[in-house]
Amino acid sequence: MAILRGRRAHMTYGFPLFLLWMALILAACAPIEPSRWEEAQEAAAGQSATAMEALAGGEFNKFFPKATNGYSVVYTQEKRGFAEAVLKYEGEEMATLSIFDTVSNPEAAQKYKESTQQVGHYPAVDVGGNGTGILVADRFQVQVRAKNDSFTVTDRTQWLMAFDLAGLANLQ
Repeated sequence: MAILRGRRAHMTYGFPLFLLWMALILAACAPIEPSRWEEAQEAAAGQSATAMEALAGGEFNKFFPKATNGYSVVYTQEKRGFAEAVLKYEGEEMATLSIFDTVSNPEAAQKYKESTQQVGHYPAVDVGGNGTGILVADRFQVQVRAKNDSFTVTDRTQWLMAFDLAGLANLQ
């Protein structure tokens, strides 16, 4: 009887364990495709993420537009060469505002050299379907990206002009 119970236990647990073992073996043999993150990591290998010449993000904050008429500016990110804030109207997110020091990525400034658009006297480009960017002093990329459908191209342009662009130009 003990022998029969042993065989029954072996049959009850052995077969599912065998299937699990086979599934693990087959999964280990399947080719693994690199993720988009791995490809980006390989492409960036050997490159410095941020140039040491890039200004501290905190230096940019004083050039952002000031809160006015129901709008608030909430700073969300600050690191070497970059600062970002969210523009809110009565608590609702309307747009992101940012300043990027292109000394870390000169290619980012290149697209402005070929631009035929201007905001103020600064070269401008469309950034995707919901953003507008300008290049200040051939170095600082200032962007406004809509987060709300009611925030128009005209709104983006007005908020770009609300930055202290002359002060930013003198920063370098």
